[in-house]
Amino acid sequence: MIRLISWNVNGLRACAGKGFADTFNTLDADCFCLQETKMQAGQLDLAFPGYQSFWNYADKKGYSGTAIYTRLNPLSVSYGLGIDLHDHEGRVITLEFDTFYLVTVYTPNSQDGLRRLDYRMQWDDDFRAYVQRLDQQKPVVICGDMNVAHKEIDLKNPQSNRRNAGFTDEERQQFTQLLDSGFIDTFRHFHPDETDIYSWWSYRFHARENNAGWRIDYFVCSQRMAPQLDGAKIHTEVMGSDHCPVELTLQA
Repeated sequence: MIRLISWNVNGLRACAGKGFADTFNTLDADCFCLQETKMQAGQLDLAFPGYQSFWNYADKKGYSGTAIYTRLNPLSVSYGLGIDLHDHEGRVITLEFDTFYLVTVYTPNSQDGLRRLDYRMQWDDDFRAYVQRLDQQKPVVICGDMNVAHKEIDLKNPQSNRRNAGFTDEERQQFTQLLDSGFIDTFRHFHPDETDIYSWWSYRFHARENNAGWRIDYFVCSQRMAPQLDGAKIHTEVMGSDHCPVELTLQA
């Protein structure tokens, strides 16, 4: 069995002070992917026995950033999409293993007033093309904060959020296009109709206490991996960030 975890930690240094190491050890993943680490090299020494770690830092301090801890040895590691427009914010790490690629991604937020929506559309097109190219070589597992609630079932208040960042028609259609290009939303594969399960809650309005959340953190994989899928979970019990970890298990 291969256990994969993805978590937007909303600042790893802050999360480290809120029990991150305990969560890391309890979840016992073969690969533990992080988004929004918000740090630079040398700011935190956080190593775990038996794991290698790989880091992609944003040029801008205290912003974005991704990391992967792995006890599986990768054949190769790459950072970013290979497109200068996108590769200054530390948003993508790709590990190549024997039988699949693992891509962790922190998708850009369209932001208040949708001021970054046009850029987000370009990102989604370029990211989809990137993972499709990988998929031509071997199957792909994509994980991370993809900053979109795909369907109305994926957030508490769909009607009042229709034109808000993360639930625009444009962003939802881009996610549909990703799936239509040969990928599976693994949580919905196992839980097609489950409601009130989210991975992110605003810090405002007691959203987490009221479970007024959004499911914006995903494991998405190549369709041909369906026979290997063992289970998908959202660890709503884990605190320490405004997101909670999501999990995918694969038959080895």
